[in-house]
Amino acid sequence: MSAQQSGAKILAVNRRARFNYQVEDSFECGVSLVGTEVKSIKTGKFSFSDAYGRIRDNELWLISFHISPYEHGAIFNHEPDRDRRLLAHRQEIKRLKRQIDERGFTLVPMKVYLKTGLVKLEMAVCKGKNFADKRQSIKQRDLNREAERELRSRR
Repeated sequence: MSAQQSGAKILAVNRRARFNYQVEDSFECGVSLVGTEVKSIKTGKFSFSDAYGRIRDNELWLISFHISPYEHGAIFNHEPDRDRRLLAHRQEIKRLKRQIDERGFTLVPMKVYLKTGLVKLEMAVCKGKNFADKRQSIKQRDLNREAERELRSRR
């Protein structure tokens, strides 16, 4: 069940990831946040353009996920670029580790959303696209856009 179907409020979607990677599988996980990080995320002060997932010591970690300091946080503000632990089931982490090790996949964050007041992240198991694949994506997008225009002009 996707974030949109469950009534979750989507805060951001990583559109660039769909262009750079071929998405094989996706899953939902929670994010272990401290202090004012939740308030900053709820106000949309985060960036995950270079973020990726990594498995260390049988735990799932989110690397390079930038959360800006909360404006009203005073001395209790958080460190913006720290590694954050992702909350997933042990069996799921083992399955992901096998995929990443054997087939060379990458974990990429696709969406950040709120679900029943909790910050959730949709992570995807992806394979990097080469230049030709990216060209094909652009060509397909242009063809779809032209078809839509043609449909609208006929009405």
